[in-house]
Amino acid sequence: MEGLGRSLFRSTIARFVALLFLSQVALTFGVLFFVRQSSEATLRSEQQELVRGLRNDLVAAYREGGERQLVRLVGVRLQATESEVPIILLVRRDGTVLAGNLKAWPAVVPKETSWTSATLLRNNSGRAELTGVITTRLGNDGYLLTGHVIDASVRLKNLNREAMLGALLLAIPLALLLALLLGRMINLRVRHIAETAEAVGSGDFSHRVLSDGSGDSFDALGQGVNAMLDRIEMLVGELRIVTDGLAHDLRSPITRLKFTLERAMIETSDPVALSALEKVSAEAETLLAMLSTALQITRAEAGIGRERFVETDISALLADLVEIYGPIAEEQSFILSSKASAGLVVPVHRELLSQALGNLVENALKYASEGREIVLSASTSPHGVELSVADNGVGIPADRRAEAMRKFGRLDPARHVAGSGLGLALVEAVARLHGGRLELGDNAPGLVATMSIQPNAGIVKPAE
Repeated sequence: MEGLGRSLFRSTIARFVALLFLSQVALTFGVLFFVRQSSEATLRSEQQELVRGLRNDLVAAYREGGERQLVRLVGVRLQATESEVPIILLVRRDGTVLAGNLKAWPAVVPKETSWTSATLLRNNSGRAELTGVITTRLGNDGYLLTGHVIDASVRLKNLNREAMLGALLLAIPLALLLALLLGRMINLRVRHIAETAEAVGSGDFSHRVLSDGSGDSFDALGQGVNAMLDRIEMLVGELRIVTDGLAHDLRSPITRLKFTLERAMIETSDPVALSALEKVSAEAETLLAMLSTALQITRAEAGIGRERFVETDISALLADLVEIYGPIAEEQSFILSSKASAGLVVPVHRELLSQALGNLVENALKYASEGREIVLSASTSPHGVELSVADNGVGIPADRRAEAMRKFGRLDPARHVAGSGLGLALVEAVARLHGGRLELGDNAPGLVATMSIQPNAGIVKPAE
């Protein structure tokens, strides 16, 4: 679970979805919070204006007719309003109630305040109510309290708050769904481009990124990738022509050179000259083999040869190799055997794969001189098929295995053992041709060389 969490955090699409989701939630919360605060502020302002209007009317009456007219107007206001009964209380400085619908000045309300809220019990009312009040000093005569019941407003505010909370809870899954849909849409576009690149990397140069004609960034990216793939396909085609011509042009003179040397060896009777000619002929043979191997590596790395993939019984292929190399191994006191899962039939380039495995067997015969057993094996893996050649010789130190797989890499600097240093490079190129790779590991004791290949990685589908 921890590894999955790290991979999701590193995923650009996952981070984009998370950022989009959080942005939508934050925006929704911000809008709802603004609406709530604005509505509550507007409601509070209207309540205060209503109470101030009542207070101003009463104060104006007091200024015009004094205490008597104010008492009369208070009575009128309390009788005239039926649905919205105001809160009014007029008291003298000593607390004597002159008029109003409260029995006494509330202890929780200051004598002078511009606005406050308190729970008050009106006369002839069965319950206390939340009230917003304003108090005013009337010179030396007393104090005036004016107010308005805001219980309904508080309930409305609570309902408003609950509605906004419900809207936020509804917006969260909708925002998540929208973010996931947008993430999936982008992921599909990017995945299609990645699959096209993967198919071309496996040798199928016919794949192209689909263009929807929208002209957006993804469409422009797809057109750029397609232009690059067109260029790569042209260069690979030219490489195929050049490598085929190079193979013909170089192999022919070397073959003629070998023919000339062989004729000279037949015609000469001088032992010294004959020995020299034999050495030159051997070097020409080595050069010809190196040229052939180098060209095979180049062609395999360019993906040339995938059109020759055929369904092959891997068990039978390993058995054939054991039959071919068995006598040679027996001469060098080795036991060569094979083991493979039954019914393992996969599409491969049979000739190149046989040569690659043969190179591994030859390397084991050359360098595992202290061992006595070489085993060819094949098995399935989660990603395809694994072919391995294992010996019980001295092996290769872990820090030198990468050097051994380099082109012309030789771990024997004195060149005591014949070779070109291209054997493992060819094996690695063949593995990549089949969508896999080559790995050198410890056989404890000895070396195990494992080729991983992916069935169908190199199958080139015919054009429809």
